[in-house]
Amino acid sequence: MNSRDRVADRHAIEARLGARLAGSLTARAQTVPHDVAERLRFARERAVARAHDVRRAPTATVVGVSASGAAVLAGFAAPWWQRAASLLPLLLLVFGLMAIDHWSTRERVLAAADIDAQLLADKLPPSAYSDPGFAEYLRSAPPQ
Repeated sequence: MNSRDRVADRHAIEARLGARLAGSLTARAQTVPHDVAERLRFARERAVARAHDVRRAPTATVVGVSASGAAVLAGFAAPWWQRAASLLPLLLLVFGLMAIDHWSTRERVLAAADIDAQLLADKLPPSAYSDPGFAEYLRSAPPQ
């Protein structure tokens, strides 16, 4: 049984209980004295008016947790500028990652250019570049 079926069953049970209570109260309302009936009528009118006022009042902000574990605000309609401003951290993150990538790439290019400049300035015969030992020497730490 999935959750929709359980919710539907619960609503059906609540509806049956409500109908039974309403029927019982209606049957017993005939035996209530007049002054009690008037007090109940007045209380019912006040309750209906208060419920109407509550429905017309602005909704309260309720924080809940979604199924994925994210905090969500219910009954809160943010203005457009607040929704747009909520994207600011994401934009800053993307910009920061792009800046880090640019800096990292630049540093690698500068390091490679420095090694190339040292190799080209050094007095080595061309055959040294094809030597496997020299290739290993180049992979090791650069000389100080």
